[in-house]
Amino acid sequence: MKKVLVAGASGYLGRYAVNEFKERGYYVRALVRNHEKIKTPGSNMEPAIYNIADEIVTGDVTSPESIDGLCEGIDIVFSSLGLTSPDLKHNNYDVDHLGNKRILVQAMAEKVSRFIYVSVFNEDKMPDLPLIRAHELFVADLKASGLSWAVIRPNGYFSDMGRFFSMARTGHMFIVGEGEKKMNPIHGADIAKVCVDAVNGDCREIAAGGPDIYTFREIMEMAFLVCGKSTWITPIPLWLAEGALMGIGLFNRNLADLMSFAVEAVKFDHVAPAYGSRHLKNFFEELAIVQK
Repeated sequence: MKKVLVAGASGYLGRYAVNEFKERGYYVRALVRNHEKIKTPGSNMEPAIYNIADEIVTGDVTSPESIDGLCEGIDIVFSSLGLTSPDLKHNNYDVDHLGNKRILVQAMAEKVSRFIYVSVFNEDKMPDLPLIRAHELFVADLKASGLSWAVIRPNGYFSDMGRFFSMARTGHMFIVGEGEKKMNPIHGADIAKVCVDAVNGDCREIAAGGPDIYTFREIMEMAFLVCGKSTWITPIPLWLAEGALMGIGLFNRNLADLMSFAVEAVKFDHVAPAYGSRHLKNFFEELAIVQK
């Protein structure tokens, strides 16, 4: 039985990856910062994995001593590890680049057969953003490591759309720009299948989105419709959003760095090759039931 390490196992994609690897017969070692968090389903219905993973390692990639021996006996490394919320002590470079690099160094020493990493779609259109730079610095490290690798580039998760749904439930939503750009976000279970499929094959990058294409505004309107609220969307001009980022950056650089991705992303389409069969409208309908 092959053994896989899933780093970032408590996140939206990480939970589905643990489940998918386990269903395909792998021994799964899950790296999490808080094992209590994975005892219950996530806020976007991602599975509880406490009793699914074969082994749970509690550690923090920003504290090297807490992950000593992480890759011992491991055949495959999968990492969807990354900073997704503001942290007073650490930034994207600390986690997305250096944190993943610490895992990579161990993987190289253990001579793992494959390293699968989840980065970002449309990275070439946003190269100067701190989040993108951190991810791509690690992609460069991975490609230079001598290991067999795959880089997965999803264009947006259903969990990201879940934030729109939560805002719609309040009855009001802001949008940067007019929301005319398009994307096809993908469900966590569908992108997990893409990731596990990538265990075999050549070294390559795989862009992936879901089966349905919407504009940002259409996604917001659908969220209002499903939760039974009248559509109330207030556009924020790009120049105003960018100015606000500058002001936020004076007081909280890490928060501004994370928010800059959301502002930059609305400037162009994010339509990736379609995978999977799960639809965003059904996801919103399921959220409406769960969050009643």
